[in-house]
Amino acid sequence: MKKESFEVIIIGGGAAGLSAALWCDELGLSAVILETENELGGQLLWTYNAIKNHLGIEAENGRELQKIFQRQIESRKLIIKTNSRVVKIDAENKQIYLANGEILLGRVLVLATGIRRRRLNLDGEEKFKGHGILESGKRDAPKVIGQKVCIVGGGDAALENALILSEPAAKVTLIHRRKVFRARSEFVEKVTQNQKIEILRDSQVTKLVGGERLEAIEVNGEKQIPTDALVLRLGVEPNTELLEGQITLDRSGYCQIDAAHETSQKNVFAIGDVANPLAPTISGAVGMGATAAKIIYERSRPHRS
Repeated sequence: MKKESFEVIIIGGGAAGLSAALWCDELGLSAVILETENELGGQLLWTYNAIKNHLGIEAENGRELQKIFQRQIESRKLIIKTNSRVVKIDAENKQIYLANGEILLGRVLVLATGIRRRRLNLDGEEKFKGHGILESGKRDAPKVIGQKVCIVGGGDAALENALILSEPAAKVTLIHRRKVFRARSEFVEKVTQNQKIEILRDSQVTKLVGGERLEAIEVNGEKQIPTDALVLRLGVEPNTELLEGQITLDRSGYCQIDAAHETSQKNVFAIGDVANPLAPTISGAVGMGATAAKIIYERSRPHRS
């Protein structure tokens, strides 16, 4: 059983984790980045819209920005472990257990595990991914020319996808489980005025119907709506399952942190979307990563009277 020790173990290779790693190297702290996927970037890899609100950099999409970030990271003396799935976190003892059997020991843990999209949790959801269930309205718009599309959700992302897909699609059905949308008023106004978008309020998808591909969805346990494509925008949830009972989480499962970005467990920090449900942004994640690294460094220095 292989064991390695580091001053700082960073779990998550998105914008927050990369920023923390960059600053750890800048300050001379030995650090390792653990990323479940086969490449760094986190949510950037699934951001298909242009990025124009990160100060100093504009990018056509998240992947373009990811390449810029990765070039900076690769020029540093950091250990990067991709394809490294964490199966257990011992927050008190600062030990990380990987699926491949490795155990990593740290003086400090930095949690940058991010968020994931909520699921319907219905039979066929995995099966129909790429076979009717689309990843992104912007990326997949050419696939739905002249087709019927359903979108589930009531926030900005759902309504923005409805507007994007209403251009190539023959018809868009927007399904929301409440009467009132959470989205910004400008999105709501545009959607309600769009003749190609039908809105179903107080409605929930209860079944996915199809063979090799998605063919229809069932709503409220009774009505079936034929569809060629489905986009799910049900909101997000934090990746904190491995932390339950070890640090304080809020009601939605996000890490609760203090002004130093430290959790309820000493020397365990949380940064980025997993600890910032009110304002999740690339800029915020980058700033949190830098702040955590600076605080870790200051605490490691000999006390000066």
